[in-house]
Amino acid sequence: MKFSISRDNLVKSLNLVAGVVERRQTLPILANVLLVLEKNTLSLTGTDLEVQLVGRVQLAESGDQGEVTVPARKLLDICKSLPEGSDISFSVKDGKATIKSGRSRFTLSTLPAAEYPNVEDSISTHQMTLKQGQLKRLIDRTSFAMAQQDVRYYLNGMLLELGKKKDLRVVATDGHRLAMCTLRGKVAVKGEGESQVILPRKGVLELARLLMDEDEDITINIGSNHLRANAGDFSFTSKLVDGKFPDYQRVMPASPDKIVTGSRQELRQAFTRTAILSNEKYRGVRLKVTKNTLDIVANNPEQEEAEETLSVDYSGDSLEIGFNVSYLLDVLGVLSGEKVKLSLADPNSSALLEESDDDDDDSCYVVMPMRL
Repeated sequence: MKFSISRDNLVKSLNLVAGVVERRQTLPILANVLLVLEKNTLSLTGTDLEVQLVGRVQLAESGDQGEVTVPARKLLDICKSLPEGSDISFSVKDGKATIKSGRSRFTLSTLPAAEYPNVEDSISTHQMTLKQGQLKRLIDRTSFAMAQQDVRYYLNGMLLELGKKKDLRVVATDGHRLAMCTLRGKVAVKGEGESQVILPRKGVLELARLLMDEDEDITINIGSNHLRANAGDFSFTSKLVDGKFPDYQRVMPASPDKIVTGSRQELRQAFTRTAILSNEKYRGVRLKVTKNTLDIVANNPEQEEAEETLSVDYSGDSLEIGFNVSYLLDVLGVLSGEKVKLSLADPNSSALLEESDDDDDDSCYVVMPMRL
């Protein structure tokens, strides 16, 4: 196996693939990246057995075909340390890979490509095509609500739900809050009926990292236990979580009759300031709503207190309710509208947060109250 490649093209593709490779591996070969050269296309593959990523680079001229695995982190560090714009020549002989550029020469150990694990192909039941920017928006608006290392393993990921009307909905929850974002009628779908799958947390974060070309299409194939995403220069495969996601419709507040509307930016700044003096462990703040006024109060075990008063649109009965301020700030951080709508029922019911602009009602968030 032998080829020449520009350093910049190789670094770009290696950066994508090396992100999947775990530093601490039980199998030595999982610390390696698989290089496969066919004609003038170089494919680079990284996997941790849960997630697999294949990056593709077109070479200016075809080299000697072959396949080999080399240490991913070392190869990336070598390529990054070489001058920008330089060319790299790569060759394999007697179980060693040689990398040359200018007056620099490196020799890396290799492992046989035949031993490299392949995430098996499962027959896809549904296929959908959408813009990378659309998918990134869905993930960015919901991924913060995924659980981390919860014993309810099905919460450590994100629900992707394909609806009948070419809708794609993504939902994430950790049991204390829920985030939901829907792309309506803009997904090209092949396959019968609806589909619900849970993409694991690592798969979600890796996929979000790959979505760099907003206007480029991405095609997603959903199988019984795998999801595969294909775009121009990469293929991404992830195992799916085998479990039942909670019925998120039941979590939505039934009839919140107290509607508070305020400036998203003002609310965010007020919550940020009061959070400074909230209890560091529980992060609780009290919201007192009266006519056209919202008071936010936080205190901590050292008897310190913060209080903010904001003007809001509200005309219902007065109400006092407690929340974890971090959950409210997470939501206000991903919304983009000028105004935010907070729908409440009573001190023991969940709150619903949405953008109040009517034309952009694709995202909604549920936050559980806390007793203070």
